Parts: sequence; C-alpha cells; structure tokens
Amino acid sequence: MPLDNGCGSPDGFRILYFHKENSMSKLMTSVSGVRGIFGDTLTPPVVQKYVASFAAMQKKTFGKGRIIIGRDSRTTGLAMMHNIASTIMSIGLDVTDLGVVSTPTVLLAVEESDAIGGIAITASHNPPQWNAMKFVDQDGMFLAPDKAARFLQDVDQPVTWADWQSVGSMNTDFDAIQRHIDKVLNIPYLNVEAIRKQRIKVVLDSVNGAGGLISPVLLKALGCTVVGINSEPTGVFAHPAEPLNHNLTQLEDAVKAHSADIGFATDPDVDRLSIVDEHGRCIGEELSVVLAQCFVLPKKRGDIVVNLSTSMLSEDIAAKYGVKVHRSKVGEINVGKKMQEILSPIGGEGNGGIICPEVHYTRDAPAGMALILGLLAESGKTVSELVQELPKYYFAKDKLELNPSDMDGAMAKVPTILQGYRIDTQDGIKGTKDKHWIHIRKSGTEPIIRVYVESESQAYSDQLCRQTIAKLKP
Repeated sequence: MPLDNGCGSPDGFRILYFHKENSMSKLMTSVSGVRGIFGDTLTPPVVQKYVASFAAMQKKTFGKGRIIIGRDSRTTGLAMMHNIASTIMSIGLDVTDLGVVSTPTVLLAVEESDAIGGIAITASHNPPQWNAMKFVDQDGMFLAPDKAARFLQDVDQPVTWADWQSVGSMNTDFDAIQRHIDKVLNIPYLNVEAIRKQRIKVVLDSVNGAGGLISPVLLKALGCTVVGINSEPTGVFAHPAEPLNHNLTQLEDAVKAHSADIGFATDPDVDRLSIVDEHGRCIGEELSVVLAQCFVLPKKRGDIVVNLSTSMLSEDIAAKYGVKVHRSKVGEINVGKKMQEILSPIGGEGNGGIICPEVHYTRDAPAGMALILGLLAESGKTVSELVQELPKYYFAKDKLELNPSDMDGAMAKVPTILQGYRIDTQDGIKGTKDKHWIHIRKSGTEPIIRVYVESESQAYSDQLCRQTIAKLKP
C-alpha cells in the first residue's frame, strides 16, 4: 500500500547517545529525552539523575519557578511521576502535576503558563515495559538540539540540593485537558458548526493510551458520533502502539462493522494521528499531514514545513496553492522552530505528526482530528475521495549492517551514488531527482546505514533501494 513506510518515527532518527547500563537492555538518551525499560535500565536513580540535571539547568537559566509534569497511561507512570516530582522539589523548584494527559497537553500547559519547563512522562510508541522522560523548555517546546546536548553532557555534574527552607512545593492541575480542547475548538478558521451539522461517525482507537481522556471529548464537542475501541487508559496496549497500517486491523474492521465515516488512531501519548477511510482501509500515516495541508492552505496561505523524510506530496499541495515547502532535519523540534521562523500556517512530519500553530508549534493529534473533520465537512467528500485526488507515491526502506570500521567508508560512497541528484546534507545525505528521492543516513545507535526511497512506482522504489544498498556494501 502506498505511503505506509513505517519509518516515520522521530525516535528512530533523533537518538544522539546510546549508553549500555547492563547486559539486559540499553538506556537511550537523545534530544527527545531519556528512555529505557522500567526497572532495568530506567531505574529510580537513573530518573533522579537526569531530572535533577534538567531542573538545575532550568533553575540556573530562569531562576526559581515551577516545572509542569504529565504522564501517559503506562503502568509505571505514577511511580515515575512521584520520583520526578520529589527530585524537582528537592532542587528547590515547584511542581504542577497534570495527571494522565497527552504529550501535546503538557507542552501547551507549559507554553500558556509561567512555568520554566516541563516533563512529559511517556515512551511514545514503545512497548508498555518502556517509559521515558521528554524534557520541555520554558516556551512549551522540546529542548532545542544544542540545549539538549549540553544538558546530556552535564548530567554527571554535581547537583546542589535545596535545604529544608528552600524545598519546592507541589500542586495539581486537572483542567489542562479541557483547556487543550478549548484551544482546538477556537482555531479561527475551523467552522465548528459546519462540522457539527455533518454528524460524522468516527471510530476511535486510543490503544489504551492517554488519548482515551481527550479525543472522545473533543470529537463529541464537534458533534461526532464516537465509537471507541481501546479507550481505557490502562497502559496495557491492545496492539503494537505505533499507529502504522499493519497495527490497525482492529480499527479497520470496526469502521466497516459500524459503517463509520472515518477511523482515527493515535499512539499512547497522542501526538501522532493515523486515518482509516470509510471503507475500512488505512490510508497511511503520511497522508495525515497532507490532508491537514489541504484544509489549511486555502484559508491561510504560507510556506509549509515538513521534515526530510516526509512524502513529496507536500510539494504537490504547496504548488497547488502557490507556496513553497521548507524541509528541516527530522525531529519535531526542528520542524516547529522552522515554522516559527517563517510563520508557516501548517506543517508536521510524515509519521502522522500534524503541527497546527493556531494551537501550538508541536505535534498534536487532537488538533489534527479537528482539521481533518473540517476538511470532510467543507469539501462534502469522503476520505477515500479526497485520497483518490492525490498523486500516488510509494516508499521502500532497508538497512545495511556493517562492521563499525566500515561505516565511514560506506558513507564516503554516497556522493558518487547520488551523483546528479539535488543534495541535502542536513540529516545524513538526501538526493532528489525526477519525482523520486533517496535518503541515506547512519544510525546514531548501532553500525547500520538506513536507506529510504520514495517514487511514483513501488517497483522503482524497491529497485532503487536494493541498488543503493548494493552500492554501499564494502
């Protein structure tokens, strides 16, 4: 099926450091946070070390203030929350706990408050035994790569703990979800009444993540009839949590069984959105941001921003509306910062991550749902009709495992392999030519070179991918 490449996860791209903590598994630290298997590599002392370093950095930068924390539904989230909160208070900062919420809810809460930072407790689409911390800056966006790198490099430096007179306090804020919903409903160009009049029937798969607490409420506020599956935020995921086509057969079956107009699936922390059409067919997570572009650009003209691994469809949509596409390094923070810089009206990543700046400059599945429903209501078309109007592109991906000593030699071949292509070296090396592209990049965690290809033919994408791997071999 077109555009179900399974390679859109930012976490696979953005890992900067890889530390072996013991023989059982590994702790991953990156610009997107710190993650590991709870009780194995992600233990209370490890959590405390990273949280103390982050809190100390924010305190040094902004002075005494508060840190907002929220967690997805994982069974280890409550233990993580108490550990994180006590560490922050012991640094001398205050804590506000949002409870079980989506990651974009945490980010929005930081942005719209006087907090000096935040921590989202979530391992995104990783299996339930994993957990993680994603660190949020004072502006409500994840740490910029340079700041994240400094923070990670300083994590073993001594920390000054507060004395008994300076320890921080803690409070709760359980209204953040409603404020998030209200922000989505108040998108200026979103005709809420037009959506409500359509009485759109939606099947919603929240994978037993945090989405079960926000998505149904938003959809009902938009007048939708909601059929929920996997809606209880138990943290015991009903299927592999990444919202890729092959993980969503239950949602496909439910859309057909209930004769629904659309199906929505989110990952556990609700920043990625996948769509199933009215016939019960996944359309591929790449199309989420494309359909959002189709809705927004007629209302707000402006250049759009996507990352290097996102489909060429964005160029087609941009050309239709006379705007340009800016491509950033992979990673939500890179896309969001570029959108801020050029005042882009819509953007995101091809992994189902829609960024609507009218809400905030971060990936937000609930906001994405509202935009897609707005497109259905105003166009009068079904999901499959909208998809049929789009050009068709096809992905292929593969990887080459090498001895570490052979990695640099293989990458040295890339300029020759991509001779004649338009080259982008922001993140690995990407070559673009004649309605196809090849993206070659080293893994940051293991001796692997990854190759991604998109073209107008599945056979051609597969062929280019095989040929590229063959040319990279020693």
